[in-house]
Amino acid sequence: MKSVRSKVIAVGLVIGVAGVGAWQLLPEEGRGSGTALRVGTSDVVSSLDPAGAYDAGSWALFSNVYQSLLTIKSGSDTPVPDAASACRFLGQKLTTYQCELRPDLRFASGRPVTAEDVKHSFDRIKTINSDQGPAPLFNTLESVKAEGRTVTFNLSAPDATFPFKIATGAASIVDKEKYPAKALREDGKADGSGPFTLGAYQAGASAELKPNPGYLGQSKPAKTAVTVRYFKDSAQLNQAWQDHEIEVAHRDMPPDVLAGLNPGLKDTRYQASGGTETRSVVFNVRPGSTAAPPAVRQAVAAVIDRSKVAGEIHKGTVTPLYSLVPAGIAAHSTPFFDAYPAPNGLAAKKVLGDAGIATPVSLTLGVNTRGANVPEAEEIAQQLRATGLFQVKVKAVDKWADFQKSYAAGEFDAYTIGWIADFPDADNFLAPLVGADSSMNNGFSDKAVDDLIARTQSFSDRTQASGEFRELQKLVSQRIPMLPVWQKKDYVMSRDAVSGAQYLSDGTGVWRLWELDWL
Repeated sequence: MKSVRSKVIAVGLVIGVAGVGAWQLLPEEGRGSGTALRVGTSDVVSSLDPAGAYDAGSWALFSNVYQSLLTIKSGSDTPVPDAASACRFLGQKLTTYQCELRPDLRFASGRPVTAEDVKHSFDRIKTINSDQGPAPLFNTLESVKAEGRTVTFNLSAPDATFPFKIATGAASIVDKEKYPAKALREDGKADGSGPFTLGAYQAGASAELKPNPGYLGQSKPAKTAVTVRYFKDSAQLNQAWQDHEIEVAHRDMPPDVLAGLNPGLKDTRYQASGGTETRSVVFNVRPGSTAAPPAVRQAVAAVIDRSKVAGEIHKGTVTPLYSLVPAGIAAHSTPFFDAYPAPNGLAAKKVLGDAGIATPVSLTLGVNTRGANVPEAEEIAQQLRATGLFQVKVKAVDKWADFQKSYAAGEFDAYTIGWIADFPDADNFLAPLVGADSSMNNGFSDKAVDDLIARTQSFSDRTQASGEFRELQKLVSQRIPMLPVWQKKDYVMSRDAVSGAQYLSDGTGVWRLWELDWL
């Protein structure tokens, strides 16, 4: 599959409906016909309510159950209409964005989808403002107006990335009669207008998806039912694959399994796409945290050995990363390599000494137990301990929701976390991570950073923002609220009897289960 590519986005142009097919292929009789495809993942669904989730596992499910006004098609990096028939900026200021809903759009329940539902969906995100929710993504959204089938978004500042934001899971449209305005829905159900309907759901175990016969949108109609199975860790996911309990595996198989993929494997197809999934160390810079002094963060940056993490823990399936913006995204640069080209314990010792910080510095490093996260955290901790400058305690948290609450509450001095692009633009690797009220909940705030983010969002031609993006990346490497560690490709494995797996994921944040079918 194609990697995410950056190109000029003329967001001032009208986005219109194109290429929406009304046909549906029926599965052939034979192997798999009439039975649900089983897809395995170690991702976690933190909430079925779009106002309460800002994570890959939840958004993967949202892509299939809900609709957004816009979406991003496989192999593309340009938003196109989904629940909308057309969207556009009004005028040249990039502060007013308007969408027209498709006619005859309905929730799976049969109730019409209205502009008031769209307004309700966005208003409640801002009102609830969940610590684990997507409110930081809509920091420029000031108000939403609904009139007839028209929805108008008023922005507090120019934001050329807004069309991308409403093409994400954060912008999922919910039924205003079933989702409270001031609280998250917590009955274990989901009602949307997407390609699938959600049937039986067991948190942390499985989700039963059935094709929605009334779906109208950009995606192809779903061809077959899908059962998503959720596994505690990569080892369990791999065991299910080996035991033929699943036909598709995605995020994340163990590193040694991914490293061993080759065309000669029996009954195994695989795709490695994208390359923009990243992982970083996030520092808690709140007063009282050991990582609050800049010198501590600079010292950590001076000694971390990314190549060792990539080679010994991930078996070469990841690539060292020296900026929050990964290679493959326009305006990527390498400011952390420029500042810290090789691990240097003496430089770290001098930084701490010059700042009058006594050693060893005690740090608590938080980590979620998914995948190779724990051995990775232990490797980073050992690298720091080996300098004699740090005492590091790794604190592993099993449940993803508990981990989110812990880092939001400031229980760690630092924590490791992965990031998957909401949309393919450098803004999405910076604004939600280091901007005002960031989703990292680490207490970082910097006016110079915020001003640069605002400037990058003012360019409708995204290539013109490259200079500001590079300046912003350099500034982040000086402030160090986060320390990038690696980036990796997106791997999907499937059995020979399955078609469409090559379209499941391509690094744009959309999980296309509707593309899957039996051969």
